[in-house]
Amino acid sequence: MEDLWTGESRALTDSVSVLVGAEGGKYPSGNSLVIRGAGESVIVDPSVSVVAQGGLSVRVDAVLNSHGHEDHIAGNKMFPDARVHVHHQDLPALQSLEGMLEVQGPIPQEREALARLFVEEFFYSPRPDAHGFSDGDVFDLGGVTVEAVHLPGHTRGHSGFRVSGGVFFLSDIDLSGFGPYYGDTWSDLDQFESSINQVRNEEADFYVTFHHKGVIESREEFLRLLDAFEAAIPRRHQAMLEFLSEPRTIADMVRHRFIYRPGAQSVFADRVEARSAELHLDRMRKRGEIEDLPDGRVKATTP
Repeated sequence: MEDLWTGESRALTDSVSVLVGAEGGKYPSGNSLVIRGAGESVIVDPSVSVVAQGGLSVRVDAVLNSHGHEDHIAGNKMFPDARVHVHHQDLPALQSLEGMLEVQGPIPQEREALARLFVEEFFYSPRPDAHGFSDGDVFDLGGVTVEAVHLPGHTRGHSGFRVSGGVFFLSDIDLSGFGPYYGDTWSDLDQFESSINQVRNEEADFYVTFHHKGVIESREEFLRLLDAFEAAIPRRHQAMLEFLSEPRTIADMVRHRFIYRPGAQSVFADRVEARSAELHLDRMRKRGEIEDLPDGRVKATTP
C-alpha cells in the first residue's frame, strides 16, 4: 500500500496498512489505518499527518473515527465525499464545534482558546452528515470486515476496531507511559478500567495504538504493556491520597499535577487535572478513604 502514503508506512496484512504519524504517532499526530477490501476502502482516524501530506492517492469510501477527539478527526476534511462514521455517543463532536467543546468540557476562560486550537491546528471541519455506529456493528468492505468494539471511558463513545486478518485497533488505549487519559467531561474512570479489562481478552496478531507504541505483534508484550498502562490508575490514586493527608482543595490538586509533569502548562492541563481529581475523589468517597470538610477542603481519613 506504499502508493497511499509518502511518509512511513507499515503493511500488516494484504489489506491493512498503518500510516505512521510524525514522531511515531506522538500527539498531536497519530497512527492511522488504511483498510482495503474488494468493494470499499476506509481510513481509520486520519491524523494531522494525513492532512500535512495532502490526503491519500486512492479513493476513500468511508472514514471510521474511533472517537470525537481533535487528533483523531483532523484528517476528516481531506475526504469530503466519503461517509464518516463514529460511535453514536460521540456524534456531537463530529457534527459541530460546539459539540466538540461539549465532549471535552473546557472551563469558560479556556473555551475560546480551545475552539481556536481545534480549527487552526487540527483543521476541524464539521460533519453534520456523520453516521453513528454501535458496539458490534460490522463494516463489510468485500472480503475484509471491520467490527466496532465499544470501549468507553476515554470518551463515552470511544471504540476500537477488530479487523479480519488478525488486526485490533486500540485507539487511545494507547499503552503509553502517560497512562490512561480520563480528563474530559465525557470521561469515566470505571468505564475506562472495564474497557482495559475487555481488551485483555482480544486475540490478535497485531495490536495497533493511535499514539506512541504503534504496532505490537506479541500478545505477551501487549499484555505486559497493558498491565503497565493500567497500573497508572492505582498509582495516581495512592499519590492523591498521600497528598490529602493534609486538608486540600481541588485547586491544590490541580496545581500539584498528578496527571501531567509538575509545572506543565497547556490549554488542557488544568481542566484534565481537575476532572481526573474529581473522578478519583468520587472513588475515594465510595471507599470511605476521604472526608469532606465544612470549608470545602478534603482530607484523607485516618487508617
